[in-house]
Amino acid sequence: MSTDTPVLDTIADITTVSIEHNSIAPRDFVLARLAALIAMDAPPASYLANAPALEKAGLTADDIQGVMIAVAPVVGTPRVVSAAGHILRALGIAIAVGDTEPAV
Repeated sequence: MSTDTPVLDTIADITTVSIEHNSIAPRDFVLARLAALIAMDAPPASYLANAPALEKAGLTADDIQGVMIAVAPVVGTPRVVSAAGHILRALGIAIAVGDTEPAV
């Protein structure tokens, strides 16, 4: 665990363990997690925390859009639009963090 991001590291560890202890395929598992994040109107940080699992499962932008379309009739348009904004912000945060130079 990194001393710089202990909370994020803990969440990532919990996600990994929950995937390992689940009976459904990892891809289906992260699709369900994504649907839950959308339904809960999760903040960008939640999408960022789940990004490694989504990437490891091979989810694409089309998969994410498909989940958003699938849950829209259940959670409503405002939640789906909010999720789109949160996902875009999370991606922006991830890109900005990846582009920074480590402090020496």
